[in-house]
Amino acid sequence: MADTIAETVDLLYTIDQDNLTPDQLIALGAALASLAQAERLDQINERLRGIHQVLNTWALKATAEGR
Repeated sequence: MADTIAETVDLLYTIDQDNLTPDQLIALGAALASLAQAERLDQINERLRGIHQVLNTWALKATAEGR
């Protein structure tokens, strides 16, 4: 997902904003905001995966120790 976000951001930043209508500028701003939100959600998801791995490791260790 991160690659897709980065590629899309790159594309959006290559747009010549001087030739856009006000409606197009609003749409561009909304697209950039949506991408920022998607990037943040991807970061949160990565952290949750890490937490899940730690908890899963603890659970497996506790099971192996007979707890």
